[in-house]
Amino acid sequence: WKDYRHGGRTKVMTLDAHEFIRRFLLHTLPDGFHRIRHYGFLANGHRAARLDQCRRLLTKPQQDDREPDAESAAAAPLAATHRCPCCGGRMITLAVWRSGQAPPGPFWCDTS
Repeated sequence: WKDYRHGGRTKVMTLDAHEFIRRFLLHTLPDGFHRIRHYGFLANGHRAARLDQCRRLLTKPQQDDREPDAESAAAAPLAATHRCPCCGGRMITLAVWRSGQAPPGPFWCDTS
């Protein structure tokens, strides 16, 4: 902790287990509550602008969440027009495998 009375020196504090758990649980939310982000790129006030900026920085093309019109829906493959049943967002097919075929395993990189 930082002791501001003595010039902002960093000091070590010793707590018993019960006091440590009490202080730790002050930062958890009860069931059914949701923490609201007030800062960062996921903060509600600037989310769209910041996500666009993140996509530009990552060179990812901007996603279009509008409903497709009749011409583009007819020209687009069926898999590209699927919608998420929960939020209604556009789902993108990442992989397709045949019936009876096992999905590919996770990517493994041995760094040893």
